[in-house]
Amino acid sequence: MLKIIILIVGVGLIGFILWWFFGKHETAAVQANVEADQQTVAVEVKGGYSPEVVVLKQGVPATLNFTRKDASGCLDRVVFPDWGINQALPQNEAQAIQIDTSEAGEYQWACGMDMFHGKVIVKP
Repeated sequence: MLKIIILIVGVGLIGFILWWFFGKHETAAVQANVEADQQTVAVEVKGGYSPEVVVLKQGVPATLNFTRKDASGCLDRVVFPDWGINQALPQNEAQAIQIDTSEAGEYQWACGMDMFHGKVIVKP
């Protein structure tokens, strides 16, 4: 009987791990407000990125302000491979990153270890 309980718990844990790492999770998208021909979005870095998805308007200069509240070394950098950005994020300080909105599309960002991800969507 004990072996059956251990088996059930083990299979349950494996299922949970698979769901956690590979399951499709809902992420809220934040639409940037355009004020004085500028778009700005604050992104909190704490166990991941919040928000994970940022929607920007094409052709309007944009800035993402990353504030790292997590002491983890994994989240101490943010990388935008499409734009060649690899920026250090000092803890508890806002770090402004200018975003190229000249072309519509979806652009990924990640932490320095490529474990946590986010996305910028530039819409016409």
